[in-house]
Amino acid sequence: MVTTERKKEIIKQFGKSENDTGSTEVQIALLTERIKYLTEHFKTFKKDFNSRRGMLILIGRRRRFLDYLKTTNLDSYKKIIVDLGIRK
Repeated sequence: MVTTERKKEIIKQFGKSENDTGSTEVQIALLTERIKYLTEHFKTFKKDFNSRRGMLILIGRRRRFLDYLKTTNLDSYKKIIVDLGIRK
């Protein structure tokens, strides 16, 4: 799982302030971190289909956040795609 320290680092890197946990950029970064963790988990546990479904839900949520960010702030969208290494 994503540790509390790692979450604080992500919030510090992508947030507008240290208490900014709800901005779209921070939410996308946190979801990406959880998706990366689950991807590594599935390399070991190939038949964990319940967690796979949860990961697909997370991917859909991140996709909706990215679509929202693309319509509201295109520069921030392009920056976060590059920073997180998300393919589009």
